[in-house]
Amino acid sequence: MTAGNAAGRTEPLNFFWFIPTHGDGTYLGTEHLSRRPEFRYFKQVAIAADELGFEGVLLPTGQSCEDSWITATGLSVVTERLKYLVALRPGVTSPTFAARQTAALDRLSNGRLLLNVVVGGNPTELAGDGIFLSHDERYQQAAEFLDIWKRLLAGETVDFDGKYYNLKGARSDFPTVGQPHPPLYFGGSSEAGQDLAVDATDMYLTWGEPLEQVKEKIDTVRAKAARTGRRIRFGMRIHFIVREDEDDAWRAADRLIAHISDDQIERSWQRFQKEMDSVGQRRQAALHGGRRDKLLVAPNLWAGVGLVRTGVGTALVGTPAQIVERLREYQALGIDTIIGSGYPHLEEAYRVAELLFPLLGIDANRRQGLRDSVANEFAVGDYGGSKLANAAG
Repeated sequence: MTAGNAAGRTEPLNFFWFIPTHGDGTYLGTEHLSRRPEFRYFKQVAIAADELGFEGVLLPTGQSCEDSWITATGLSVVTERLKYLVALRPGVTSPTFAARQTAALDRLSNGRLLLNVVVGGNPTELAGDGIFLSHDERYQQAAEFLDIWKRLLAGETVDFDGKYYNLKGARSDFPTVGQPHPPLYFGGSSEAGQDLAVDATDMYLTWGEPLEQVKEKIDTVRAKAARTGRRIRFGMRIHFIVREDEDDAWRAADRLIAHISDDQIERSWQRFQKEMDSVGQRRQAALHGGRRDKLLVAPNLWAGVGLVRTGVGTALVGTPAQIVERLREYQALGIDTIIGSGYPHLEEAYRVAELLFPLLGIDANRRQGLRDSVANEFAVGDYGGSKLANAAG
């Protein structure tokens, strides 16, 4: 993909940010200059993202994170237009209870709820949640869960006799603001995950990878969706280190991992290889191979975050013009949504918005979005009639 081809795509991207509910800080892998996971800080990040023009925010899930549903509920009442991408976890909760939670938070936020379907994870952590299914069985269970969940939010009384769920007369009496239900986002690199994505969800998410790998993944998912007569959108989760000067950007990248020891990197590498059954996690680890000297994996794509961090481990590093060029290349493949983050998240939200948004055309788009949100509010009324080194997300 050349810069010339990418330049043909000039539509504004949907740009999300991240609420660091597992903690935040200036460095990875250390408590030095770290910030505790406290609601007052989450509120600062959310209000900044709301005012700066981000479309929404992702809240991670896992044993090292504050609960995403409760946190999003608190943040939704102190923000005006920000959307909340919250974890929907089949296997951890029942589909009936999840449908009622969905309706309640969607109505409270006036339609600003999005759902991130989370099926995978660390098997050790899953065992702590009482989940002992194999990798592919978890996706089979999730398919039953989402079938029931959708039917409940469509207003059906559900009788269901499946392999994983048995329900009689299940109901959820309150409708969501958006119909038939809030949009479903999903990320999974395995074949079982991709099959669930095209059968049941609206947005397929990939972690930041080199263009060729992202293209291969998108082509595969798009072909699967076409065979079932469905169309699916695509998004990407990635970190950002953007500075006006390129050397400053790379110095900031080096500083981010300056306190990580070789022992930490080795322990993380062994954990990625032996404890995780996530295909996506293995793909992220394979980009750097546990080596500090192999972190530049594509133009401006740096894998240093993934030396110790689970989840997305890559960042786009460089000047605003360089990073926008990379984003346009991904956009030319079909990516229309970016879920970004950067350490620390409060300061980096300002850098990303101030340096990238004007070049991406997001400022003008946000002003129109604010006008639309105000119009919709008057039309529908209130309800529409841990440790950084181990952080997930």
